[in-house]
Amino acid sequence: MEPEIRTLREEAEQEIQRAETPEALEAVRRRYLGKRGQLTQLLRGLRDLPPGERTRMGALLNETKEWLEAQLEARAEVVRAIALQRQLRAEAIDVTLPGRRPIPGRPHVLGRTIQEILEIFRSMGFEVAEGPEIETEEFNFRRLNIPDDHPARDMQDSFYLDREHLLRTQVTAVDVRVMAVRRPPLRVVSIGRCYRRDALDATHAPVFHQVDGFWVDQDVRFSDLKGVLSRFAREMWGPQTRIRFQPSYFPFTEPSAEIAVYFSGRWLEIGGCGMFHPRVLEMAGMDPERYTAFAFGLGVERPAMVRYGIGDIRLFWENDLRFLNQF
Repeated sequence: MEPEIRTLREEAEQEIQRAETPEALEAVRRRYLGKRGQLTQLLRGLRDLPPGERTRMGALLNETKEWLEAQLEARAEVVRAIALQRQLRAEAIDVTLPGRRPIPGRPHVLGRTIQEILEIFRSMGFEVAEGPEIETEEFNFRRLNIPDDHPARDMQDSFYLDREHLLRTQVTAVDVRVMAVRRPPLRVVSIGRCYRRDALDATHAPVFHQVDGFWVDQDVRFSDLKGVLSRFAREMWGPQTRIRFQPSYFPFTEPSAEIAVYFSGRWLEIGGCGMFHPRVLEMAGMDPERYTAFAFGLGVERPAMVRYGIGDIRLFWENDLRFLNQF
């Protein structure tokens, strides 16, 4: 057994010196001192030796075990020092290198467009109102003269949270909230996110921004609506802008029209408008024989597309810095 012990010490010493990480050193410890380690197996073999030889070999094995433990502990100190040096080298900072200039942030192109739109309507005497994105059926549908069986109330068209609440499908809900608590004359514009179950493509998205406005007073006419939106279009896109009013249908306006802007060789619809239905005024506590009102709802993404010549609405939401840095 004595030659085996001598060989074990030589091999163990070489392996300990080669270990440069705590994991490698632990593997060496298990190889010699573990339950099935080489030194442990030699200790178990003592019972097969004659009594005199057993005593001498037992003392030699115990001395070897103490030596091995001392070698492992000493090497552990060296390994910790090596690891510390590596960490210091990895985290070293060269104070002589030039600094990295932080990239300045800027408003998102949609945020800038929203502010520009609001400023245009403020210049025409509109005040800005806000409302919740989680809306009730009462304000999102009923007070806008949208009956219970209207397709817009279908689960396939709206994001319902429960039987009464949903993510608002139109900022027009803010109009009726304002009219419920205030009296004419009112000239209000609101803006925010809306949610519909639209399939995502180049001109549609399930989440989009909408700017909505209304003007209620005595003798407000459709010609006033056309004047306001025509001025908005000229200030937004320039004096040569061509817009079109096309007859349409919305439950809360009568008559109703769609607004389109001529863009890239085609007419691009940017929203809807019309005179508030008398029933909407009645539900707001206003006399439709005394007051009339117009309302309009415009997307924000599509005006921005026209303004900056962007052909795909999905670019607004992809956070691609190559796209955003252009604005």
